Amino acid sequence: MIKRITQKDRRKVERILAALDEKYKLDGKCFLNYETPWQLLIATILSAQCTDDRVNQVTKELFRKYDSLEAFAHADQRELERDIFSTGFYKNKAKNIIACAQKLITEHGGEVPKDIEELTKLPGVGRKTGNVIRGHIYNEPSIVVDTHVKRISKRLGFTKEEDPVRVEFDLMKLLPRQNWIRYNQQIITHGRTICTARSPKCNECFLREDCSYAASKIIYKNLD
Repeated sequence: MIKRITQKDRRKVERILAALDEKYKLDGKCFLNYETPWQLLIATILSAQCTDDRVNQVTKELFRKYDSLEAFAHADQRELERDIFSTGFYKNKAKNIIACAQKLITEHGGEVPKDIEELTKLPGVGRKTGNVIRGHIYNEPSIVVDTHVKRISKRLGFTKEEDPVRVEFDLMKLLPRQNWIRYNQQIITHGRTICTARSPKCNECFLREDCSYAASKIIYKNLD
C-alpha cells in the first residue's frame, strides 16, 4: 500500500465498503461452528489450509468425543490425528491442539485469553487465529487475513504485500475500525462466489469499476 493515503484512496475505500454492505448483509456470525471460546480456538486451528465446511463436518463429532478442554489436553495424539485426518496437516494440528489445551489449563485457568500477544504464545496460534478469537469472542475489531482477504485486498489495490501480517497492518491503516470484522466476512463470501483464485468473474463483479485487477485485465484484453 502507498505510504500516504490520499483523499482519492479514501473515497475508493468508502465506495467499496458501501458496495460490500449493500451486497452482503451478513449478521456477523462466524463461519465456523462452536459453542465455547475454546471450541472456536480449536476449530480455527483446524481451519488452516482447510475449508470451513470440512472443519464443521469434523468438529461436529470431534466436540462430542472431546467434550472439554481437559479431554483435549489428555488426548492420545495418534488417536486425535485420526479424528482430524481429513482437515490436512493432521500431525502438527493434533500436536498443537493438545499442547494448546494444556497451556490454556495450566497458564490461563482454562480461559481463552483476549490479548493478541497472549493468544499468539499458544501452540498453533498465529495472528489470524488470534484475531478470529478477538473478533468473535471478545468483539474486538480485528482483521483476519486468510487466503481470500489477502488475494482480494491485493486485487483491489489495498495492499501490495505478500506477508499476511503486513497485509493486516495495511488494512488496519486503510479501513475504518467499525468495518474490520464485517470486511473479513464480506471478502470471504466474495472470494468464494465471485472473486475466486482462478478465473474470477470480473464481468459479474459489482466492485470492478474500483478494482485494480479488473482494470488491468480490461487493459490487457484491449491490447490483444
